[in-house]
Parts: sequence; C-alpha cells; structure tokens
Amino acid sequence: MEKITSRRNPLCIHMKKLGASRGYREEHGEFLCDGIKLLEEAVKSGADVTNVLTATHVPFPLPLDTRVFYTERGIIDSVSPLKNAQEVLLTCKIPEKDVLTEINGTYILLDGVQDPGNAGAIIRTADAFGIKGVILTGACADVYNPKTIRASMGAIFRQNVSGMIFEELARLRENGARFVGTLPGQGRRPISEASLSDSIIAIGSEGAGLSDKVISLCCENITIPIAPQCESLNAAIAAAIIMWEATRRGREASATPVES
Repeated sequence: MEKITSRRNPLCIHMKKLGASRGYREEHGEFLCDGIKLLEEAVKSGADVTNVLTATHVPFPLPLDTRVFYTERGIIDSVSPLKNAQEVLLTCKIPEKDVLTEINGTYILLDGVQDPGNAGAIIRTADAFGIKGVILTGACADVYNPKTIRASMGAIFRQNVSGMIFEELARLRENGARFVGTLPGQGRRPISEASLSDSIIAIGSEGAGLSDKVISLCCENITIPIAPQCESLNAAIAAAIIMWEATRRGREASATPVES
C-alpha cells in the first residue's frame, strides 16, 4: 500500500476533479464514490474499481489490480466534494452504455429530475422493487454525480441505468414500447387502475413536470390521487409509489395459493 501525504498529489487532484466536473468524468471515463459501504458494493457487483484512497483499514479483499493508497483524514476531507466525507474514496470506470432497443419489463423514465439526491433515491428504490431499468432524459442530474451515487446506496452498481436523448426514446416508441406519463390533475386514470407492466413510466421534475416531448410519446397518462390542497409530490416519493403499484399485482399473484 502506497502512502499519500500531499493534497497536491496527482491522484488527489484527479479525484477532486472527478467529484467536481461531469465533463471531466466523461472525458476520463471514471467516477468518484465515497465510503466503505460503496466500496464493498462495488467489489461485490464486479465494478471496475481503479483506485482506493483510504484513511482506515479496508476489512475485505479488493481486486488484485486495484491500486490502494493510504492517507490522513484531512486529505480525504479536502478531496471529497461531499459534506461529512467518509474515510474512503474510490474511483470506478464508467461502464459501457447498453443500447436499449426493446422493452421487456417495467422501466422508470426520469424527465428533467435535476436533484441528484432524488435521482439516487429513485435508483435505489428501483433496485429494491426489481424494476428492469431507470432511464434519464432531459436536464436530469448526472447519474455519476457523487451525490447521486451516495443516495443510491450502492444500487448504482446493480441497477440498469442509462441516459437517452429524445430521438432514442422515439425510436423505442416506434419499435412498440409503451410509454405511460405521470401527470397531476383530476380526470386522469389513477395508478391503481392503470396497466403498468411492460411499460416505460415517465416521471417529471417537481417544478416543470413532464416535458411536451415526453408527453407526446405517452399512450396513457395516469395520476397519483392526493388531497386537493396539495399541488404535487416529491419526485422520489412519487416514483416510489408508482414502482410499488407497478409491482404490487405481480407480488400478490405470486402469493396467491393455486388450487389443485
């Protein structure tokens, strides 16, 4: 294990830039994570962990080709972009993007959800409910923003997540994909009555909602019934309710005894 004693060390500078800049992450094909939990999840999931910078003992084996550096806590704090930095930082290779050409299962589409905490929480919830994939479009938070990754609690390494532009979504629609829009207001079908399986369920930002482009792809628009004095729900909460409802019927059907 090598030791780093200066904040000006090239690895520290590299990690700091990875945490601060989406463009730098995309240029170098790497992203930054923090915490022993995320390191463990990355290793378990077979992620390509390239560097580990730690101020503590790592209590499990790492891949042989992972470079490990020991440093003091103050340097960790100076490199991490997050408040309450943990004692471990790591870099991982950004995986190759899977080209989505057909839909088999339930997907969540985030349209302009800019808060990385919300995006990460939705990815975590999708992983918990067995959602087939999460798609981000429009001005969404970067999936490899350290705040998104921390909020995902390791689900980023397991859940199928992809960014798509409108033209790619339109091609999916042309190939038979079923889009369902989630919109507020009376007169729309409540989610408890809608068919959500084998669909791409679109959720917009709290402020702007779904974009006109995404709405144009939807064959059906649904709503979550809420009290009339409330205007909307937090995007992560709305997504959790939708994913619960999308998977509830399958769970109930599998739990129903079959008569012989």
